[in-house]
Formats: sequence, C-alpha cells, structure tokens
Amino acid sequence: MRALLLVEPREKIMRAHVPRRPDKMKRAAIYARFSTDLQNERSIEDQVSLCRKYAERENLDIVSVFDDRARSGGSILGRDGLLALMDRARDHSFDVIVVEALDRLSRDMEDLAGIHKRLSFLGIEIRAVHEGVVNTVLVGLRGLVGQLYREDNAHKVRRGQAGRVGQGLNAGGATYGYAPVPGNAGKRVIVEDEAEIVRRIFREYADGRTPRDIAHDLNAQQIAPPRGKAWNASTINGNMQRGNGILNNELYVGRLVWNKVRMVKDPDTGRRISRPNAESDWQATDVPALAIVSRELFEDVQKRKKARSVTHPSQQRRPRHILSGLLKCGACGAGMASNGKDRSGRIRIRCSAATESGTCPDPKTFYLETVEAAVLNGLTTELRHPDVIAEYVRTYHAERKRLAADADRKRARLERRLGELNREIDRLVDAIAKGLGDPAVLGPRSTFLDGERKAVAAELAEATPTTEAVALHPAMLARYEQQLTRLSAALAEGVSDGDTECSEAIRDLVETVTVFRDGTRPGGVQVEILGRLTALLGEQAFPNRVKGVWGKMVAEEGLATNSHVTC
Repeated sequence: MRALLLVEPREKIMRAHVPRRPDKMKRAAIYARFSTDLQNERSIEDQVSLCRKYAERENLDIVSVFDDRARSGGSILGRDGLLALMDRARDHSFDVIVVEALDRLSRDMEDLAGIHKRLSFLGIEIRAVHEGVVNTVLVGLRGLVGQLYREDNAHKVRRGQAGRVGQGLNAGGATYGYAPVPGNAGKRVIVEDEAEIVRRIFREYADGRTPRDIAHDLNAQQIAPPRGKAWNASTINGNMQRGNGILNNELYVGRLVWNKVRMVKDPDTGRRISRPNAESDWQATDVPALAIVSRELFEDVQKRKKARSVTHPSQQRRPRHILSGLLKCGACGAGMASNGKDRSGRIRIRCSAATESGTCPDPKTFYLETVEAAVLNGLTTELRHPDVIAEYVRTYHAERKRLAADADRKRARLERRLGELNREIDRLVDAIAKGLGDPAVLGPRSTFLDGERKAVAAELAEATPTTEAVALHPAMLARYEQQLTRLSAALAEGVSDGDTECSEAIRDLVETVTVFRDGTRPGGVQVEILGRLTALLGEQAFPNRVKGVWGKMVAEEGLATNSHVTC
C-alpha cells in the first residue's frame, strides 16, 4: 500500500517559516470623561483602564492621557482636557485617539462632527473601544443618538419636576425661609428665624421703605443673606417679569409656582442663560402649610411694586455718559453709577456696592464732571510722555516677536507633515508597483493622502513668512497721534451728556477708570486709568486682535498729572 505524500513547493514552505514582522506601533492618546459630580470618580480610571487594554490588543503605544471630570458632553467649552488634547493633536503628538465610546468626546452633533473633521484633516484616527475605527457615517449616527439621548434626558427631568410640583414638592433649588426634610425628598419646612426676616422685609417695604434701605439695615445687623456675602436691593426686589426676588415669590403666601424661566445654552460660549417663559406655561400648586406672610400683605406689596415700576418721564431715555461702564470704585472694586444730581444740576456718582447693599468700606460720592476732567486731562498729558511711547514700542516689538515665533512653529509643523505625506505616498506607490499589496486598498489610501498633501502644501504657501521685529512703523505713530488729536478736540469742545463722538474716543483708549478719594485735600479725586494699546496702534500691530493693555496712570483733578506707567 503506497502512502501519498503531499509536498508543498519550496518557496511556499520557506515563507511559512519566516516570522511575521510586527507593524510599527502607532502613538495613541486616551481621552476619558464623566458628566456630573454625582457620578463615581472611578469612572475616569475605569475608562482609561478599558482603553489601555484595547490599545494593548491593537498594538498601540499610549503616550498621553487626557480627561475631564464632572463635565457635560453637551459642549466642548469648559472642557480643559479635550481642548488640551486638540492642541496636542495639532502638534502631531500622536496618531490615534482612543475613547471608550464616541459620546465621551461629545453628545452634540455639531461638536462631534467638528472634532472628527479636524482630526481627520490632521491625519489622526479616532478609535472607540466598543465601535472600532470611527468614520463619517459612525460620527453622524452616534452624534445624532447622543444628542437625542441628552435632549430626551432633559425632557424626562422636566417631566419629573412637573410631577413633583403637582404634589406640592420642591422641584429643585433652595428658597430662603425653608429647609429640606432629611429622608423625604422634595418636602420642605419653614425655618422660623429666616421666616421672620421675610416677614420683616414685606412689612418694611409695605410701609414705604426701599429695597436698598432694607438691604443696608440687614447688612449692618450682619444677618446672613440667602447667598453670597451681602444683601442687595436686587435680592429683595427681584424682577417682576421673571418672578424672582423675595418680594415676588408666591411661595411665601402658600402658592408654589414653577417653570417661570427656562435655561438655554449659548452655542458660542457654552454658558447657560435663563429666559422667561410665558405665564401660560407656569405651573402652580397651593401649599398653604408653607405660607409665611398673609395674602393681604403680599397684595399690598405687589400694588406698591407696580406703582413704583412706572418710570417718571424725566428719568426715561437717560443719555449714556462718556465713562458709563468704565468706572470702578477704588475702595472695593465694584462698579460706579450715577447717583442723582445736586441743586445746581451736577451729576453725582457713587459706588454700586454702597448704593445697593451698603458694604463699601469708603462710600464716597464724587461729581461726574470732576472725574471726567481728571480722566481727559490725565490722558492728553500722559500719553505724550516719552516713557509711554517707549512702552508702546516695547510692547509692539514683543508682540511682533511672538507672532514671528508662532509663524515659525506653524511653518515647521506644516513642512514636517508635508515630508511625512510625501514619504508615505512614495511607499504606497512602490508597494503597488511591486505587487506587494492590493491596489483596491492602497490606491484609495494614496488618493486620500494626496488630497491632504495638496491641502498642506496650499496652507504652507499661504503661511506668513518669517520676519524680524522692526522699529515701530511710522503709520503706527501716526495712528497714535491721530487718536490724541481726536481726544484733545473732544476736550476742547466740552464734555456733554450723550456726546457719542467723545464717548467713542474714550472707549478706544480706556479699559477701566478706578476712582479714589484724595485725602490730601477736601473734595479731591484721583483716578487710575487702565488703557488699551490695541486701539492706539491699530489692528496692523496686532493681527490676531490681541487686546493689549498698556499700563496704568494716576491723574488728579485740578493739578498737574502725577503719572506712572506699569505693565
């Protein structure tokens, strides 16, 4: 009986015994995130551990780990870990980003698509442990699912809150005068000490006192406010349209009103902003056990508030002054606002903290015209001082050097990437020519890389060429002198309420004006001015629209300017 011996060709046998050479390990970064403070802090460590195991299976070399703790996936703003990851991505510090799932990067369709688009342009791959290599289709699907999940959760939360309100329970948040019942979610009881303060506020307001006067007395007696460090008039008076403030809160007469406002997120800043809802959307439930004041007292207060809300014609359409919004109190740092007029019609200004809550340690009242004169005289005198112009030149050079360094780094990064693309495309072409790979796979990859190469080459051609910092351009000094001439003209014509031209000139030059009492002479005033360098030199000096602050100066009204420049 003959045995049949099957012998493979020699070349095939030899190839079978050649050990397989491992692919070059790609550099990878891990990103992890959990949403709220209520989640376990271990969530980050668990995600990182899962991603490390995946990287080990996929022959990836972990070089960086980024995380965001207690950060919502609804926006990329405020997520320092993600922003740091994107910065490192632009430096090509890694080739792959590993996440547990795509919703860790974002639960917003726009943000997730933008992240994927930018990383794809940089040639960086996203891999999800549970989904594998991420492509455009997966980004679209997961972005939609993530956003729908987030919006559905919000609807469920509001539905749950509406149900609690219907039962007379607290839907969230603390209210002055009440405390939660431990172990009984949503139940509240009256805190008698705080309730007596609420009754006092209602009685005093009904008797003719103003919210400011009431707040001053409460602060003087060191009574703890609902939140923050001091009582303010706004804490007591609130806003009738939004239904906030102690005097507007119907819970104090045993009526729980919910859904007066809704929170919306600004897509540009990521901040949550409250918007008032129509009264038809409000939900109310009677809770007589929580009443603190009588219905009659509450109605008297509302009638007085309504009467006081009618603006007298003499106070309507108040003109903005040239320093409106720029003034700060030198004693406490709060803003300053107009505080009526004296018998001669001169406008007075006072610290807002002193006016609203009486907490300013030096509540001095100044005349607006005195402060304006000090600012204008100080600016026109100080800004022509040689030391100040020298400071402009120094800051101009520093900014130009920074821009040149940024341009150098960008060009180097683009040139490095262009070299990498050229080498990778050459390798693919050689592999196709030698029959070492499937043209159906390598061809599209080569085409994709060629598209990126063209984009990088175009960006490199448009990149700002490296330039040395030069002396301050004559056009910049001309701009500087033009602004000073404009300011001097406004001063010569006199300052008047609503002077738009003068206001624009001042706001071009001034960041803030801090007002101090001059203890060396009765009625004296000193102002410290923080100026804008960008406006003086123009956008040509700062192409990236950097807001350069040139320094401070001290000016005294009625005296020669006593100035110093500090940056």
